[in-house]
Amino acid sequence: MSPILIAMVGWFVSPIIHSLLPKILAGIGFDASKKLQELEIHIIPELKKTLQAVDQERMMQRGNRVKTDLDALDKMAAMLRHALEDAEDIFDDAQHKVVLGCWHHLCGAFTSCIARCKCCCVWIAHVVHTKSGRLLQWARDTSLSLFLLRRPEEPVLVNVGAAVVSAEPVQVTIDIPASAAASDETYPVTTSSEATNDNPDLATTGAQASDDAEASGDEPDPMTTPSDSLSRRWLSCLCSSFDLFKNSCASLYNWWLVHVFQAACFYRDWSYQVVGIKKCPENASLFDILDILLTAISRGELKKRIQKVENTVSEVKSSSLLVLAHESKPNDIANKNRRRLGAANKREVFGREVLRDNIMARLRETPQGDAASSRTSPCYSVIGIYGVAGSGKTTFAGYVRDYIKEECKEEKLFDTIMCIHVSETFSVEVIFQEMLKDITGDSHSNISDHGVLNKKLKEALHGKRFLLILDDLWVKNKNDQQLEELISPLNGGLKGSKILVTARTKEAARALCTDELIEMPDLDEDQYLAMFMHYAGKSIAVKEFEQVGREIAKKLHRSPIAAVTVAGRLGANPNISFWKNVAKLDMLNDTMDALWWSYKQLNPDIMRCFEFCNIFPRRFKLDKRDLVGLWIAQGLVKTSCPTEDMEGVAEGYTQELVSCPFLRPDDYSEECFAIHDLLHDLLAKVAGSDCFRIENTWSHIGEGWKGEVPRDVRHLFVQNYDGELITKKILALENLRTLIIYVVGGTPVEEKVIESICKRLPKLRVLAIAFTKKHFGMRKSNKLSVPKSIAQLKHLRYLAFRTDMACSITLPRALTKLHNIQLLDFSGGRMLEFPFADLVDLRHMFCWPNLKFPNLGRLVSLQTLPCFTVSNEQGYEIRQLRDLNKPQGRLRIKGLQNVKSKEEALEANLAAKERLTELGFEWDDDTRCSSEVEAEVLEGLCPPAGLQKLDIFGYRGSRYPD
Repeated sequence: MSPILIAMVGWFVSPIIHSLLPKILAGIGFDASKKLQELEIHIIPELKKTLQAVDQERMMQRGNRVKTDLDALDKMAAMLRHALEDAEDIFDDAQHKVVLGCWHHLCGAFTSCIARCKCCCVWIAHVVHTKSGRLLQWARDTSLSLFLLRRPEEPVLVNVGAAVVSAEPVQVTIDIPASAAASDETYPVTTSSEATNDNPDLATTGAQASDDAEASGDEPDPMTTPSDSLSRRWLSCLCSSFDLFKNSCASLYNWWLVHVFQAACFYRDWSYQVVGIKKCPENASLFDILDILLTAISRGELKKRIQKVENTVSEVKSSSLLVLAHESKPNDIANKNRRRLGAANKREVFGREVLRDNIMARLRETPQGDAASSRTSPCYSVIGIYGVAGSGKTTFAGYVRDYIKEECKEEKLFDTIMCIHVSETFSVEVIFQEMLKDITGDSHSNISDHGVLNKKLKEALHGKRFLLILDDLWVKNKNDQQLEELISPLNGGLKGSKILVTARTKEAARALCTDELIEMPDLDEDQYLAMFMHYAGKSIAVKEFEQVGREIAKKLHRSPIAAVTVAGRLGANPNISFWKNVAKLDMLNDTMDALWWSYKQLNPDIMRCFEFCNIFPRRFKLDKRDLVGLWIAQGLVKTSCPTEDMEGVAEGYTQELVSCPFLRPDDYSEECFAIHDLLHDLLAKVAGSDCFRIENTWSHIGEGWKGEVPRDVRHLFVQNYDGELITKKILALENLRTLIIYVVGGTPVEEKVIESICKRLPKLRVLAIAFTKKHFGMRKSNKLSVPKSIAQLKHLRYLAFRTDMACSITLPRALTKLHNIQLLDFSGGRMLEFPFADLVDLRHMFCWPNLKFPNLGRLVSLQTLPCFTVSNEQGYEIRQLRDLNKPQGRLRIKGLQNVKSKEEALEANLAAKERLTELGFEWDDDTRCSSEVEAEVLEGLCPPAGLQKLDIFGYRGSRYPD
């Protein structure tokens, strides 16, 4: 009775609790739904406005403030950035609680309800069953006793029909021979089940007795008389009457129970109306549901987190260092009516013809004599150029390379040209690989051994006259060990080879060049103005803007990088008043301040995206696809409406950054970018310690990286995988949101390290191991099992484990708990099946092409899918593609022999997938349909109108569609 009583009490008081709980919480000063709404509508916009004001003050007062004040402003900006990230996490957690909380509570309530109903039903059934069973046993015993006493000399056959309900089998046959009536022997009486199991000769069912008599051809037993038939009818009527009585009682009980329940509901609702309690609303909003689900502890934690964000904004706004935007924001800094730029202008070189001719003359010089090269007399000579950062050294080096390839093709000055960026920290092995790629087209990225790469490079250079451009050399003297290792294989080339070195300082250039150095000259005023107006854009009316442009150009002290960036931002706002206000800014006199001003003209969302790029090393080649995925995973890309494509918006960001140009397109690929060193310096000042790089080399692995990682770092890049480094220094970074491990060399990634990352870094949104496409991770491991603890990364959006083809990847079922996951990248790794159709936010999947995708049609957000194999199994039909209208790029459909008709092929709805540029259709050699059917199927697979390429494999149809 106690479970029933508890259920009844809970059923009665639950609406009271639901009604009073929000009032109690409101009374103590906290309502979760209202606070979340306030956070979204008021606090976050105010936070962004304050952050913009702080950044504005940092920019405008750089030349006027003392260093301590600027440091305080930098700290305020970091506080606000972190508060914005915390606010984003709060919404993540709230959504997570709603989704999981609703599911668990509904399941729990449903299970509890079933359990309580079952308990009640079992109790009622037990009562009826026990009482009726005793009554039936009494009636049976009484009837049998009466018959046995009335005719002891006759056998009595008793058949109890199926209507009798008993726990024991009720069909009984009692056979008492006449000879036994006079004796005192006792004959056993058994039920049919007992007879079957123990001694079948002692008892048989009535049906069996009748059948046996007929089969033997004997006459019916004379003991079966009309009086016996009457007796049996009497007993049957008695049992049927009892059954009717029992069913009537049960019906009466049920009717009574229903009416009692209805009466209870009526009086409960009436009592609620009397005291003013309303029923639970049927259509509760997300925040109302959240009010019910959050416990007191989680509410308290949520309150603290929201209050912390609010306090941060209030603290910064009250600072005496901050001049609010509405009080000091000048018109010249306004970012209104800014147009979106298209592709970047083609890079051009201005005023460098004299320098070019000087360099070309030295490159054409040939040595006298045929003496073999040696350490004291190498096969190459060195030309050194030095100049301050942003003076155009890198652009000029690329200009010389292109000039030789395009204008001097007939001269055949060199057999091969290598253009390498060195930077402050470099790996000799990586430079060897880049040199091999320039020579042979193969970087040998699968080789990491220094000796092997050195040997291959010598073989590749043997008998060739080469030009090696070493851009941005940072070494301090010619005895630098890494520099000696870098030039050691170069003596395999022919006499007359050249090395062109660019550096910021004379000392670095002299480390290789013993001849006279060349200082990067300034442009004259007219040349500089021509370059400035070129990057301002062709749409600018020269006569109207040239005079103002000349005034601005004078302030930039002929710095090429300042001219390119400032002119790019001016070109984005072709308003003469805006140009005149900019010409009044004193901050343009300093190159870094000019870059800062250009940066502040960007859209705030684009600014955050550009700041994130500071996670990568200097001159790092940024792949557009990776960059867009990372920006989206961090929530940096904002759309104007829910239907707008985030990838399209992010690509627009890259176009604007290239147009500025804050991103510089790679010479070999339009899909890759680099960032100028001075802009990297700018990002370091803007982003502070949010982004950090561990540029450890392979020689550091095992010995330990000696540096320190800031405790408040948010985004971390690790050049080379080191399990000990991760364990000792990275797992303690509890606020980490991005962890990118670029290269995994000879040491395989331990699964216990991955598990520790999942357990200790709960705020991760990006986890990428073996991020580079050149060096595949886990090469020495045949299997990678992603741990179940991956489910603890509830904020995770971007997961990449890039392996080679020999590695088999096993994913846990817990992966379905990653409700926010947007991108999965297991490039190269082998997986047989991907049974995670519940990941409805998944946008991109990079994996083994033969991976099986059951129930693919549920992944409605999917945009990138390498392949889909059609089969006759459930969940692999071609109609799974019907509702996927977002796929873009390339899609390959295999197993088309399993499509049996044109109607079935039309269900794929390929014509609606307008973002696809390439399609592949493949028929295997399994069971084939007729050529006519295949032709019908191909006709039904109508591709979208904008398709650029169509591949068809294994097709044996009778015709091709028109």
